[in-house]
Order: sequence, then C-alpha cells, then structure tokens
Amino acid sequence: MSIQAQARPAARPSRTAPSRRDPRREYKRRAARADLLVIALWASGAAAAALFLASGGAGQFGSIAESFTSVGIVAGLIGTDFVLVMLVLAARIPAIDRVIGHDRAIAVHRSLGKPALYLLLGHGALLLVGYGMSQGYNPIAEIGPMLALPDMPLAFIGMGLMIAVVVTSLVAVRRKFSYEGWHLVHLLSYFSVAFALPHQLSNGGVLAEGTVQRVYWIALYVIAFGAILTFRFIEPIVSSLRHQITVAGVNTIAPGVTSIHLAGRNLRGLGSAGGQYFIWRFWTGKTWWHSHPISLSAMPTTSSARITIRDLGSGSARISQVPVGTRVSIEGPYGLFTDAARTSPKLAIIAAGIGVTPIRALLEHAQFAPGEATILLRAGSQDETYLWDEIVELAAAKGAACFVMVGHRSATGPSWMSETDVQRGVTLASAFPDLAQSDLFLCGPTPWLDSVEAEARALGVPFDHIHAERFDW
Repeated sequence: MSIQAQARPAARPSRTAPSRRDPRREYKRRAARADLLVIALWASGAAAAALFLASGGAGQFGSIAESFTSVGIVAGLIGTDFVLVMLVLAARIPAIDRVIGHDRAIAVHRSLGKPALYLLLGHGALLLVGYGMSQGYNPIAEIGPMLALPDMPLAFIGMGLMIAVVVTSLVAVRRKFSYEGWHLVHLLSYFSVAFALPHQLSNGGVLAEGTVQRVYWIALYVIAFGAILTFRFIEPIVSSLRHQITVAGVNTIAPGVTSIHLAGRNLRGLGSAGGQYFIWRFWTGKTWWHSHPISLSAMPTTSSARITIRDLGSGSARISQVPVGTRVSIEGPYGLFTDAARTSPKLAIIAAGIGVTPIRALLEHAQFAPGEATILLRAGSQDETYLWDEIVELAAAKGAACFVMVGHRSATGPSWMSETDVQRGVTLASAFPDLAQSDLFLCGPTPWLDSVEAEARALGVPFDHIHAERFDW
C-alpha cells in the first residue's frame, strides 16, 4: 500500500492549543546541564587521583618500585571511582533522569565500563610489579604473598566478578543472552564493589582518618549504594504499595501482540509523560523473578493504564498470559522521549511495528496546534498495524496529518521505506515538507530506525532535533 493520507488536519477549534515556552531555549538549558553533569562524572576520576596525590601520594615516587606501586594505586582509585559512578548512573535517580535521561545515563554507564576494567586490571598488575621489585621477587611470585594480605582474596573475587560483568556487556556477547539472564549477571557488579571495599580499608591509607580522601570516598560509597537502595528498592516498593496496581484485563490485538489493561489508585499521580516507560514486574509464579522495561501505550487515567507488548522472547510471552488480578510492581517513569524534549514548534513522528506504543501515548500527551504535527506509520504487512486505528483517531481529533506506509522494505532505496513508495519517488523530505522546522520522533526496530535517522541527518536535520526510542538493551 502506498503512502496515503489517513487523517487530515481537523478544523481549527475555538480554543487554541496550550501555549508552550520557547522550546529551543529550554533545550539549550537542558543540554548545558546534561553536558556539565557528564563532564563532572568523568572528571570525578581525576578528582580521586588528585586527592591521593595531595594527601601524600605525590611523595611516593622515590624509586622505580615505588613509582610502579603508586601508579597502580592511582589506577585502582580511578577505576573504583568509575565503578561507583556507574552504580550511581544505574540507580535511576530521578534528578539524573530529568537532566540527561535514563538512556543517556546508561550510555555513559556503559562507556565507563571498559576504562574501569582496564584501570582495575592495571591496578593489580602494577602493584604486583611494584611489590615484586621492592622485594626482589618475580612479579608472578608476588601473587601468593599478596593473597595472604588481609581481605585480598575478596578483592580478587571482586575483580573476577567485574570482568564477568564487563565481558557480558559487550554487544557481541550481550546478544547471546536473554534480557533476564544478562540482567542477573549484571547484578554481580554490586557484589564486585562490595568485595573490593574491605581491602581498601585494611591495606590502603585512602580512608585514613583526618584526610579529605576519607570524606570523598565515604560520600561516594554512600551516594552509590544509598541511591541503589533508595531508587531501585525502597521507592519502587513504596510506589507500588501506594498505587496498588493489578491486571484488569488482557486482550490480543494481533497475533503475538497483547494489550494489558491495568487498574490502580491515582495512576495520574505516577507523574508519567507520553512516551515514557516503566519497569514492570508481574507477581505470578512464572514472572515474578524478572522485570521488563515497557512503554505506556496510553496515558493513565485516575484508575487505569495500559501497556502493549509483542512476544519477542520467552519473558514477554509469559507476561502476555498473566491472569486478571495479578499484582504488579513498578519502577519509573523513565525516559526523555516526551513532548518536553522538543526544540521546535512542529512535530514529525515516524513509528514502525510495536514502536507505535510509546508514539501513541506521546501523541495523546503532546501539545501542538492543528497542522503542527505529522505522523507516518510504517508496517511490513497489514498484520503489523498495531493500534493504528487509535493513532488515526487521535490525529484527527488533534488536527494532525497521519499517513501510512505498508510493504516490504526497499532494496533499491532507503531501507526504512517500502519498495512501492521508493518507486513512486517518495522521500523523507516529501513526506515531511516542514522537517527543518520540526522535531523528529522515531521509534521502532533498531536497524530500521538507524536507516531513518541516517536519511534525516543527510537532509541536515540537527542531531538535537532527532529523538529516537530504540527497542534494544
């Protein structure tokens, strides 16, 4: 089916759309805060090294052996600092999520993983060399005496756990795991840090009383583990108890695609925006042990909410079969894939497959005047037109133009388009003539989404005008 209009801009209503503050100015402020935060997170490693040097470490380079040992200590401090910062970023702290968004927080978290591992490995190797040189031993022979030091066996175990976490986070390795299996392995990072702490206390002077280092490291440990405890455990429990969410209904909307209707107390009080997601845990015998990040497919009312999922694995297949009455616990909301992220007066939206779920909620929640929004829905076949009727109805009610594109991906043009529309000469620019004055929101499978984004960038759409929600982990 070729691209064709499904909803025309409605007549302008008598009451104008709610006024918006200058979105460009708001974006610049958010971007500046986000960049400063990311810089501060990376700079914390330099701060850890500087505190060591200022607290007497600078005088510990009197010999080659001492130099190896001191550089090893600095490497260990920076590596440990990065690991604790990674925990802070993974804690889903609302203040951080509002500044840089959970997606960027996790991106920075991942970017710190390899440097942290290399620094900690360098820490161990340099200490072996330094101690070996000072004692006249072969560095390998120094492993035995080092393991005899108090708490060092725990440190070696912590290092092994950290290696397992980082290796399983590599893209090529991560794809071999289910989300649930990968998540369980990733929880080992908490234990790796906990196992490393005792040797800092018993074998180093970093936490010696009366030093600025002591204040810094105690504060960093408290923030990291306090944030994990508060925002990964306490806050979700309190929120789940407050809202008392249960499954009110389950209905299949297409083969392998299910909408789960939820009931609860004051669900508007969740404070979610259209396009955001929650971490959901369904308390049945088959699903209680793992959680799922799933976007809302409709804005919550006072007593109801809805998510829509596609069976993409054993985990999602199990939650699509939960019985009515199942209790549900939540974490969130998360994400900056919302109307608040806009930088321009107009709105361009493209969604494919199950990517329509956050788009449907985003469209419901977004503020725009009639004629300011254009939506393109993409599917490989009619069987994949999930929630399209609802989006078309919303678009008509809010005065947005809505088009559809159905058919197999093109082999001769942009791969995100159908072959039929490529042959007809349809392009991203022709589908969205106001693209230069629009924010472009994209959601769908990652390879498809990358193709759309590449074409948008080739047309000169600025990076900060493109907002993509990828269904991967």
